[in-house]
Amino acid sequence: MRVKDMPAGDQPRERLLAGGATALADRELLALLIGSGSRGTNAVELASHLIAHCGDLHGLARSDAHRLMRVPGIGPAKAARVIAAFHLVRQAQSEPERRRVTCSGDLAAVVAPLLRGLGHERVVAVVCDPSGAVTRTAIVSEGGSDHAPAPVREIMSVVLSSGGSSFGLAHNHPSGSLDPSPADLAVTDRLRDAAETVGLRFLDHLIVTDTTWRRVPYDPSPAFPASSADDPGSGSRRTRGG
Repeated sequence: MRVKDMPAGDQPRERLLAGGATALADRELLALLIGSGSRGTNAVELASHLIAHCGDLHGLARSDAHRLMRVPGIGPAKAARVIAAFHLVRQAQSEPERRRVTCSGDLAAVVAPLLRGLGHERVVAVVCDPSGAVTRTAIVSEGGSDHAPAPVREIMSVVLSSGGSSFGLAHNHPSGSLDPSPADLAVTDRLRDAAETVGLRFLDHLIVTDTTWRRVPYDPSPAFPASSADDPGSGSRRTRGG
């Protein structure tokens, strides 16, 4: 049965408007995003197939559009709506724009909502004013499951065009490893040198996983204090992440 042929009291949209989003099951909320079903399958059933295909909601949130489109009935438009919805949630969970960065932990708190729960690597730059207040967060690169380039020229351009006086960098490791790769170490040194050349302060470069984070070492003395979360973690991942 098509959703629009159901009694009004059973249709997800009408139930949401009457009782709020908590009145709906996950598959019904997803059905509202999908918008319509496919031949022989209504939107709620299609949403159930999509969740099952990804394992659960956590798997759905980490999936890219190509994975979603492997489900019959999910085309580019439906996949794009789902991906956009999860990204909006991450944006909404981001720290306030004017948060002050005074230590590595502050930097981690700013970037974590943009880096956690992803199945691919992403590089984020955080630009601060002289007082340490965040003036801009920018996604500077997206990559694969074990690599995302960290283009030094583009990163410096973002900082300079934003009028910042200091900046930090962070990228995620979907594998959960906190081990910096040789490329992570190299790009960190290059950013430190580039910052000194143009009179900027390079704050830190962090590796972020779904549960913790650590600094990429580049100097015996960090730009500002770390915290207890800055413990080296375990893992054997040695991929290029920076």
